[in-house]
Amino acid sequence: QVQLVEFGGGLVQAGGSRRLSCAASGRTFRSYTMGWFRQAPGKEREFVAAITWNSGFTDYADSVKGRFTISGDIAENTVYLQMNSLKPEDTAVYYCAARFGTVRHDRYQYDYWGQGTHVTVSS
Repeated sequence: QVQLVEFGGGLVQAGGSRRLSCAASGRTFRSYTMGWFRQAPGKEREFVAAITWNSGFTDYADSVKGRFTISGDIAENTVYLQMNSLKPEDTAVYYCAARFGTVRHDRYQYDYWGQGTHVTVSS
């Protein structure tokens, strides 16, 4: 069983930066993929970024490439999402997720989820 807890949400002005953290506990393995998803009001939960512990491979949604960076600290069992050049359209609840295996974009293929952290970007 894996437990995930997100930190770092809040109010940010457009053009600013924010760093989200996801702390994992329980029985975790290097073969797990860690992902970030987000859900805006009236929209479905969408893929943002993911990282595979085994290889360090990362993947990003086109909407955040060049602005967001996903990284991990294996010793601390924590995954980060550094968000730069934030836009109002980035406003959403951000969720940390985990799955056994390789990177996937489909939210239904992830097995564990955090409670979410709300990020609001004002203009």
